[in-house]
Amino acid sequence: MIIALGWFLKQCLLWQEFAGEGLRTLAIAYRDLDDKFFKEWHKMLEDANAATDEREERIAGLYEEIERDLMLLGATAVEDKLQEGVIETVLSLSLANIKIWVLTGDKQERFGDLRGEDRLLEGSGKQLFINWLYFVSETAINIGYACNMLTDDMNEVFIIAGNTAVEVREELRKAKENLFGQNRSSSNGHTVFEKKQQLELDSIVEETVTGDYALIINGHSLAHALESDVKNDLLELACMCKTVVCCRVTPLQKAQVVELVKKHRNAVTLAIGDGANDVSMIKSAHIGIGISGQEGLQAVLASDYSFAQFRYLQRLLLVHGRWSYFRMCKFLCYFFYKNFAFTLVHFWFGFFCGFSAQTVYDQWFITLFNIVYTSLPVLAMGIFDQDVSDQNSMDFPQLYKPGQLNLLFNKRRFFICMAHGIYTSLALFFIPYGAFYRDAGEDGQHIADYQSFAVTMATSLVIVVSVQIALDTSYWTVINHVFIWGSVATYFSILFTMHSNAMFGVFPNQFPFVGNARHSLTQKCIWLVILLTTVVSVMPVLAFRFLKVDLFPTLSDQIRQQQKAQRKARPLHSRRPQTRRSSSRRSGYAFAHQEGYGELITSGKNMRAKNPPPTLGLEKTLSNSTSWIENLCKKTTDTVSSFNQDKTVKLHHHLEGSRLFTMRKHLDFLGLLSDLSHSCSPGLGRLMEALPETDGRAAVQLLVSDVQRTHL
Repeated sequence: MIIALGWFLKQCLLWQEFAGEGLRTLAIAYRDLDDKFFKEWHKMLEDANAATDEREERIAGLYEEIERDLMLLGATAVEDKLQEGVIETVLSLSLANIKIWVLTGDKQERFGDLRGEDRLLEGSGKQLFINWLYFVSETAINIGYACNMLTDDMNEVFIIAGNTAVEVREELRKAKENLFGQNRSSSNGHTVFEKKQQLELDSIVEETVTGDYALIINGHSLAHALESDVKNDLLELACMCKTVVCCRVTPLQKAQVVELVKKHRNAVTLAIGDGANDVSMIKSAHIGIGISGQEGLQAVLASDYSFAQFRYLQRLLLVHGRWSYFRMCKFLCYFFYKNFAFTLVHFWFGFFCGFSAQTVYDQWFITLFNIVYTSLPVLAMGIFDQDVSDQNSMDFPQLYKPGQLNLLFNKRRFFICMAHGIYTSLALFFIPYGAFYRDAGEDGQHIADYQSFAVTMATSLVIVVSVQIALDTSYWTVINHVFIWGSVATYFSILFTMHSNAMFGVFPNQFPFVGNARHSLTQKCIWLVILLTTVVSVMPVLAFRFLKVDLFPTLSDQIRQQQKAQRKARPLHSRRPQTRRSSSRRSGYAFAHQEGYGELITSGKNMRAKNPPPTLGLEKTLSNSTSWIENLCKKTTDTVSSFNQDKTVKLHHHLEGSRLFTMRKHLDFLGLLSDLSHSCSPGLGRLMEALPETDGRAAVQLLVSDVQRTHL
C-alpha cells in the first residue's frame, strides 16, 4: 500500500511539473467493464443523444458514471510551445496601446479530483482515503503568463467563475469595488482617472484606473455575463483591466464578445485565429486575420489577411498599418487643400464678373487639373510615402498612438486644410490681379486681358500645388520625382499645344486661346508674378513647420531627425580605409581571420614520406622551409605594422588563439617544426623576431619545447 501511494504521489508531482513547464498533460487510466454493463450504458447514451430535453445534462451524467473507479496507468505530456516571437509581439502591441483579449477554448483549470470516495487504495489490511490531493493544469492562465500578458507584478487578477447570473453579477460588482478601492488607497484618497479623450469612444470619456489588473472568466460565467442586464458591467470592468482572458468559450461566445465591443465601444477590432472555431470571431471583427498552420485553412479562407506566424502581426500593424494610415491622412489633407485652392478662385472672380458664371480658367484646364496635372503626384504620395523607416516603426511602438487618437486627420485638421486652401486661393487671385492692374508688358502693350490673366493664374496654381506636395513628401523615390516634375512638364506641353495655331486651325471653336501662352510666358513680368505668388503661398507653411518641429517636436519628428543624422554619418564610415589581404587564399578555419599557415598546409610541403632517408628528409625539409618561413615573416611583419596603432591586443589574440592553435592541430607541421628547431635555427629566429616581444615568442618557445619532448 505504501509503495502504491508513493508511486501515485510521484505521478502527481510529475503532472504538476509538466503543467508548470507549459506542457499539455494527459492522465491515462483504465477500467474493466463486462459486456452487459457496457451494452446497457451504451443504450442509455444513445437515448441521451436523441433526447430533446436536458440532453447535455444526461450525457454528462452518463460520462460521469462510467469514468469512475479507474486504475491509473501514467501520464503523458505534449510540448505545446508558443511560436517564435509571440512574447515580443505581445509586448510591442501593448506598448502601442493596443488592448489584447485572449478568447480561448482551453480550460482555466483542469482538476484531477482524486478523492477517497472515488479511488480506494488497499494494502496490508489498511485503507487510506485520499481526499486532499488535487492536480491543476491551468492551460489558459499558463498561456497568459507565457505571453507576459499576466505577470506577478499586477495589482490583482479578477477571476469570474459564477454558475448563475446572480453569482456572476455579484462577482463583477465586487471586482469593480475592489478595483476602485485599491485605486483610491494607492492614490492617497483620490481616485485617479486617465481621460481617454484619444479614443473618443462614442464621444464618452472613458476613465481608466491606474494600475495593472487582469480579468479571467470561464465559458459558463461568460454565458450569463453576456445577458442584457450584465454585459455592460462586464464590458466596463474588462475595459479597465490591462489583460482579459476568456477561458473555455465556444465559437459563438467569441463572436458575441467581439460584437459587444463593436457595439458599445466605438473601437476598431481585429480578430486573429488559426482554427475553424475562430471563423465566427474573424468574420465578426472589423479586420480578420487567419494563421495558416496545422489547424487547417478554414480561418485563412474566412479572413481578410493571412500569414504563417503570429509574430507577423507586429509588422502588419506597426509598419504597414501605420504607414497606410499616415499616407491616407496626407492624401486627404492635400486633396482638400488643392481643391479648395483651385475652386475658390472662381468665387473671388465672381465679384468682378458680376457672378455671371464665367470661369476664370480655360475650360480644358478645368477638365485636366484633377485628371492629369495633379492626380499622379498625390497618388505616388499615397502609395510610397513614409515618415520613418520600417525598423524604427518596429523599435518605437509608441508611433502607433497618433492613429488611435485620430491626430493626423480630424475636424481640426480639415479646417486647417480649408484655411490653407482659402489663403492660397487669395494669393493666386489677388497677386496677379494687382500686378496686372494698369500695367503694360515689355512691348508696351496692355497685358491685363482675360486670357493672360487666366494663363498666369493657372500656371501659378500648378506650380504652387506641385511645390506643396514636394514639401509634404517625406520619402522620395524615383517615381515621386517623375510624377511631380513630370506633371509640371506635362502641363506646359499641353498648354503650348492647345494654344498653338495648328490646334486653332483644326478646332477653332474649342481652342480660342490661340497664341496666348507663347505671348504671356515670354515676358519677364509674368514669371515674376508667378514667382511672387509661389513664395507668398509657400513661405507661411515653411515657417510654421520649422517652428513646430523646432519648438514642439513630436516623436516622429525626433526619429526623423535621427534618421537624417545617421544617413549623413553613414558615408563617413563607408570611406574608412580597410586593410586588404595580400592574397585571396584564406585558411579554412573559423577563427583564422588572416591567411595564417594555410599556404603551408595546402601546399603539401609538410607531407613527409613514410620511410625517407634521414639525410635526404632533413635536406628536403630545410630546402622547402626557407621560402615559406621568409614569406611568413614578411606577412607577419606587414600585419604587425598595419595593425600596430590600435589593434595590438587583437594581434596577440590572432597569433596565439588561431595560428598557434592551428599549428598544434597538425602533427605533420609539428614534426617539421621539430626539425626546424634542431636544424634551422636562423629561419626560426626570423619567425620569432616577427612575433610580438613577449607573448608570441614565449608561446613559440613553449611549442618547440613540447615538440622536442614529444619526438624525443
